[in-house]
Amino acid sequence: MSTNASAQRSETFTWMDPAIALEQLPRLSGLDYFSGLRDGSIAPPPIASLMNFDLVDAKHGHVEFQCQPGEAHYNPLGMVHGGLACTLLDTVLGCAAHSTLEAGIGYTSIDLAVKYLRPVTLQKGALRAEGSVVKTGSRVIFTEGRLSTAGGELLATATSTLLIFTHQPGSLPR
Repeated sequence: MSTNASAQRSETFTWMDPAIALEQLPRLSGLDYFSGLRDGSIAPPPIASLMNFDLVDAKHGHVEFQCQPGEAHYNPLGMVHGGLACTLLDTVLGCAAHSTLEAGIGYTSIDLAVKYLRPVTLQKGALRAEGSVVKTGSRVIFTEGRLSTAGGELLATATSTLLIFTHQPGSLPR
């Protein structure tokens, strides 16, 4: 297969060292962490740069993110890869759970179920993802999310169950 050099594109990504934010994480409640992301005192995780995610809003049990897909997210069929939608939904589901947690408490996904309702193309424009907590518990949190266009067209839905745990000193990756 030959390629046309004039059709070649490239993109550069920059991010802050994630270890800096990870050092603060055990000392912050979920809402304090999201406040820091909003005001710029905490750098967003590298995946936010890679996938063009931005925090829009966070309150107890609910978060909203925006994503601007680009050509680099296209699959061979000429649409945004489902992995971008899945990752965005996984992000808002986890962050919705995180928004309910006190300092020193962490979470990880147990499961994630995504339903793709419509294809995503660049013509759809910016995407908006919302995640909400359905039920909290002492060991697990249940969440649900929606991925839509800025105009409200529903593109995908998701649910997730997340395990709650206590951060142990020195347990965060370096």
